[in-house]
Amino acid sequence: MRLRRSRGLVCYWHAGSFIAHAYPHGAPTALHPAATEVLSAFGDWTDPAEVNKALEHLTAETVDEAVEALREAGLLLAEDTEQASRDDRFARQWGPWDPEASFFHYATQDVPYPDEEAQAQETEQESPALFELFTEYSEADRIFLPRPLSTDLRAPYDQVLHGRRTHRDFTEDPVPLSTLATLLSTTFGPTDFVDCGRCALFRRTSPAGGARQELDAYLAIRNVAGVEPGTYHYNLREHSLELLSEGFTSEEGAHLCADQDWAGGAAFLVVLSAVVDRMLSKYPTPRCYRVVLINAGHLGQTFALTATALGLGPAQTGAFHDTPVADRLGLDNVGRIPLYVLAAGYPHPEPQDAPPPAELDTFRRTTLNG
Repeated sequence: MRLRRSRGLVCYWHAGSFIAHAYPHGAPTALHPAATEVLSAFGDWTDPAEVNKALEHLTAETVDEAVEALREAGLLLAEDTEQASRDDRFARQWGPWDPEASFFHYATQDVPYPDEEAQAQETEQESPALFELFTEYSEADRIFLPRPLSTDLRAPYDQVLHGRRTHRDFTEDPVPLSTLATLLSTTFGPTDFVDCGRCALFRRTSPAGGARQELDAYLAIRNVAGVEPGTYHYNLREHSLELLSEGFTSEEGAHLCADQDWAGGAAFLVVLSAVVDRMLSKYPTPRCYRVVLINAGHLGQTFALTATALGLGPAQTGAFHDTPVADRLGLDNVGRIPLYVLAAGYPHPEPQDAPPPAELDTFRRTTLNG
């Protein structure tokens, strides 16, 4: 019987142990690091007897014991089995994204969840000072944003929903400060406060896992009336812009967004940055990083709809240079990490980058069903 190493396999050190983690259907297994030598011998279908000959510096008994342990852990697969066939299908499907995306997805799949009683006991034992509710740069110069908010949000819901489009062409008309203030407050500001049992939490117009509100809004402003170009933090508690650094150009905006030229034409960019401790304070399981990403999507959608209601053209991208963006905003990229970039400006009446409508020939080139 020939064996082969699992296509989905990540090895790492954790808590002092060497871990081999086969996925999508394996589990993390602590091994002696020397086991990697045996694993490496099964890169393709191989008879264990051949491996014994190749690893002659190890006793046959040692190799046999290692092979059996690796099979039980799902790290080695037997030829012509359903498990091996499934492993091949996995490799074909996820190959371009492997190992980073596939490992994250499957390693955070089917996790155990605490029952309500255990969760309540855990909440009672938690310290009320595990994280700060708001981010603030107390020493920064600030611009207090205007109130009351704009009434332009009274546009009919169906008009806003069906009118929302991602824009890549913008005019050079500056965005009024009152419009930016309305967009920021509506998307990121608190709507009310709730008692979670050990401290106050706030809610936004978008859903958020556990109301942790771990996402902060940082701005790179280029063309907003009354605001000098620069990078800012939106202080949602006091509804102000806190100046982080002066100056911001079209060229820099495009470069930070993975050299996408359209980003340099936006009046401003909004970077959503996660404060990891806010989510960790309640959810220790790594699956919750999925929730952080989903929360960013919720805020991105609210941003896009609100911008549309205000007459702006919204855009969003996951393509950006993480480390330069973090450096530009003063984020440590450890406990505070950039996740998503939003943008807006006045849409150009004659866009050059908008896709043309699909016509009959388009559908002739399209597979509509399997």
